[in-house]
Amino acid sequence: MRHFLLPIATAVSLLTAAVFAGEPNTLSADEKSAGWKLLFDGKTFDGWQPIGKAGVPIKGWIVQDGAIFLAKGAGGGDIVTVEQFGDFELTFEWKIAEGGNSGLKYNLINPAKAVGFEYQLLDDDKHPDGRARGTRRQSGALYDLIEPSADRKVKPVGEWNESRIVVKGAHVEQWLNGVKSVEFDFGSDDLKERIAGSKYKGMANFGVKSKSPILVQDHHDEASFRSLKVRVLDAK
Repeated sequence: MRHFLLPIATAVSLLTAAVFAGEPNTLSADEKSAGWKLLFDGKTFDGWQPIGKAGVPIKGWIVQDGAIFLAKGAGGGDIVTVEQFGDFELTFEWKIAEGGNSGLKYNLINPAKAVGFEYQLLDDDKHPDGRARGTRRQSGALYDLIEPSADRKVKPVGEWNESRIVVKGAHVEQWLNGVKSVEFDFGSDDLKERIAGSKYKGMANFGVKSKSPILVQDHHDEASFRSLKVRVLDAK
């Protein structure tokens, strides 16, 4: 894994502190001016739907205390944004219960299917996946593909973590609580080798850059999400 900051990382990081500094599920005047928009208003499921279906989520998922909330074993299934994204910067806050497992996915190879890149969300200490395949299934990882950086920090279970994903051109970065945890390039030999050695080997078009919805995973464990914000980036 490379540990240098490309110019895009420097540019998009300037607003990171401001993005997380305000009240949950709100945009400042500066954020609006910079092109940010909310994917969740803190009150409704406007802009979201069950994966592969039309209409708002009606099972399992609820809005609770200004957050998208899924109870353990609620059986709601994955939910996705109605809008699709190609080059974007996404920020969100999340927390899980003790022993919990969840994820946020992007770059789905089929918008109606839950197969794509997964930003792993996990109780690293209590969930078995925290030790599976080295660290490629711990919080901040590109699930089953790229381990998170050793200096990334995860907040204690029950506290809100701050995450960020940047997709611009061929380059992708994942951040966790202000620390870059993963970076890679679409089409790189390294990524191809990692896919070939993962659970995704043999899946047609996996790893090819795709415009797709953002997916919040139902992994049968309690999870909460809020302050989901996105802005479209110019790939040039």
